Amino acid sequence: MCNLYRMTRSLDEVAHLFDASPHRGANFGAEIYPGYPGAVVAQGACRTMTWGFPLALKGKNGKALRPKPVNNAREDKLTTQFWNTSLASRRCLIPMSGWAEAQGRKGKMTRTWYSLPGGEPFAVAGLWRPTDEWGDAYSMVMVDSSAQMADVHDRMPLILERTQWQRWIGGPPDEALGMCRTWPGKLVVDRTAQRWSGDGAVASQQELF
Repeated sequence: MCNLYRMTRSLDEVAHLFDASPHRGANFGAEIYPGYPGAVVAQGACRTMTWGFPLALKGKNGKALRPKPVNNAREDKLTTQFWNTSLASRRCLIPMSGWAEAQGRKGKMTRTWYSLPGGEPFAVAGLWRPTDEWGDAYSMVMVDSSAQMADVHDRMPLILERTQWQRWIGGPPDEALGMCRTWPGKLVVDRTAQRWSGDGAVASQQELF
């Protein structure tokens, strides 16, 4: 489950790489957390949306609580009611430089970063939809982990080959589901000493099961 990722290139650089029009005024941080804006490529444009579909929650007294961002979408749940409309007509690309997972003992977890060789940004499959709470929002599609990170987490983002980018966005849903496969290539693994919690990091977020 991914709750933190990096995008270290500017909006113009990302737009050029993904052959999309940059949406002026779009801002995002170098490190993206659930509930905050990140860059996505959708409908031919590179723009920002909020990371996470809002999930309505209620307290013990029935009073509405602040929505939780559902920032990860399991590939085996994409045809359920929560995701299926977005799968059918609102798929996007999520540009990133790498993602982090929490590793270690509870209370002393550190950040382990994963990226692709060469250091270039890559695309992760995403879904998006308009929301009343946060405007347009997106979620990241997750698949089974590769052997290189299975010791840390059993799920990883769905990394797309460049030849799959437009097919993911514009192809039929069945074809998109067929792309939901574990990344077969090599990962660059950076096991840091940086604590997971703190500095805005989120220890856990909502993933729909």
